[in-house]
Amino acid sequence: MAFKTTIEPFKIKMIEPIHLSSVSKRKQYLSDAFYNPFLISSDQVIIDFLTDSGTSAMSSAQWAGIMEGDEAYAGSKSWKKMEKVVRNLTGCAYILPTHQGRAAERILYGYLGGKGKVFFSNTHFDTTRANIEVTGAEAVDMVVEEANDPLLELPFKGNLDVVKLEEKIKEFGPSNVGAVILTVTNNSGGGQPVSMENAKAVRHICKRYGIIFLIDSCRVAENAWFIHHREEGYGNMSYKKIAKEMLALADGSIMSAKKDGLVNMGGYLALKNKNLAEACNNSLIITEGFSTYGGLSGRDMEAIAQGLKEVFHPDYLNYRIKSTGYLGNKLDEMGVPVMKPIGGHAVYVDARAFYPHIPVEEYPGQALVANLYLTGGIRCVEIGSVMFGKYDDNGKLIPAPMELVRLAIPRRVYTQSHIEYVIEVFEKVLTRRKQAKGFRIIKESKFLRHFTAHFEPL
Repeated sequence: MAFKTTIEPFKIKMIEPIHLSSVSKRKQYLSDAFYNPFLISSDQVIIDFLTDSGTSAMSSAQWAGIMEGDEAYAGSKSWKKMEKVVRNLTGCAYILPTHQGRAAERILYGYLGGKGKVFFSNTHFDTTRANIEVTGAEAVDMVVEEANDPLLELPFKGNLDVVKLEEKIKEFGPSNVGAVILTVTNNSGGGQPVSMENAKAVRHICKRYGIIFLIDSCRVAENAWFIHHREEGYGNMSYKKIAKEMLALADGSIMSAKKDGLVNMGGYLALKNKNLAEACNNSLIITEGFSTYGGLSGRDMEAIAQGLKEVFHPDYLNYRIKSTGYLGNKLDEMGVPVMKPIGGHAVYVDARAFYPHIPVEEYPGQALVANLYLTGGIRCVEIGSVMFGKYDDNGKLIPAPMELVRLAIPRRVYTQSHIEYVIEVFEKVLTRRKQAKGFRIIKESKFLRHFTAHFEPL
């Protein structure tokens, strides 16, 4: 028997108090943080949608595993447990633990990158792009054209444009391509999934030209849910088998386990090539830690091993995707322009459409981020020209393809009433949308400026 209500497939054993501050205090908090949500203290936030990375609530089984953590420097039993689970999932012989995904990116792209090299992706995420570009290499996005239309409803808007990929490989030359990276789901592109058909096509092209094919797999379980429900031939296959089939196509994968690993810290680099793995392992030992802990404690590795099992449970994934969809659909119904179809880990609001009177040079996404916090203490993040904009030789902004605001929902943290509160806050922001003003940047860094930039209202 089917029910209309999707309930949380868990019971609450522990709570953390949260508090809604006054509007006057939030104004001061935001001003003190130079209107950058990354610089606001967590105790000044009531609903935290800044990121779904490392913000999950762990299960009782994960907490039990933490008590069994083997903190041996070398050959930890907890590492053996994690290694077995990751090897089974990825099909890779060589597994390198790291303290989070960007550490794995730094190690791998530091080795594969360098001046004259180019990397292709459906969409590079912020840390991926930064770890590539800091080596002097170039990061080029080539998501399918349909992905740049927020209102267009297609099942796999996260796909990489394989026609453009082959054209660019010929243009730059195969020997100059560091790797092709498929990000699943496509976080910067609105959390949109990637089809198995697309992954196979990318693999075919990479094999033909002798190019390394990598998967950024931090949300591979959520991506598997979409394949199961949207792609022909996968309706009877389990989520884990779908994920394994996709990861088996690649020469390696990177994972920030802080997402679909359901943990607060950890990640890994999985590789098939022995020589590449040995080179990366040398860097790991120098910068992160020995190859059987890589910057992680034994208890972290226990939690990852358990989390990578729990994340593929049908009850969990159905709740995860449907509860995210509930928020997105409710916002859509009230007239908030959202990225369609709704993704798995977040709802993305089209800030350019929400604030059509604010030009991209005045960062409409940052304006919406500020107003959601001022109105209801909700913290979220701009995924637009603050995060991905660049400057031309004359210092003029080259805008990002879209001006989005991401409401990234932590896993197993918020209940239905929290989501209803978020909807109510949007109702209030919506009524005052015409009065909103833009921002200008008064301080920024060269890489990943959105983390530390200072803004002032116009």
